[in-house]
Amino acid sequence: MAKEYVMTQEGYDNLKNKLDHLINVERIEASERIKKAREYGDLSENSEYDAAKDHQAKVESEIIIIQDQLDHAKIIEETSGKPSTVMLGCTVKIKDLDENEELEYTIVGTTEASILEGKISNEAPLAKAILGKKIGAVVTVNTGDYSYDVKVIDISK
Repeated sequence: MAKEYVMTQEGYDNLKNKLDHLINVERIEASERIKKAREYGDLSENSEYDAAKDHQAKVESEIIIIQDQLDHAKIIEETSGKPSTVMLGCTVKIKDLDENEELEYTIVGTTEASILEGKISNEAPLAKAILGKKIGAVVTVNTGDYSYDVKVIDISK
C-alpha cells in the first residue's frame, strides 16, 4: 500500500505549482544544458556534460517524488469555527514549561513542514504529543533523547 501524504489545500496547490515548474521549466533547461554540453566534444571527458546529466537526473527524480506525493495526497478538511482540539491544519500556541517560553506552530503534513515558517510536521514529537488535546492541556513531549512539558495555550485556524 502506498504511503498517504497528509497536507493542506495550500500545500497541495504549492506542490502542484512546483511540479508544473519542474516539468515546464527545469526539465527543459536541463535538456538545453545537455544539448549545449554535447557541443563541447568528447563526452568521456566533458565535465559540463556530466554535471548537466546529474542535474537532469535530480530534476527527474524530484518530479517522480512530487507526482507520487500528489497522487497519494490526503487533503486536510477545513473546519468552520474555532477548533476545540489540536488537529492538522490548525495553529497552536504552546508554552514550553521547562524553558518558560511561548511558541506558535501550525501543524501540517510532512511535505509542508518548514520550521522557518513555523510549520511542523504532524509526525514531529511535539505535534504527536499535542494532537487531539484541548486548551489548557499539559503534555510531555518525548523526543527519544529527552522529554519536556508543554501546555496548550490557544488553538486557531
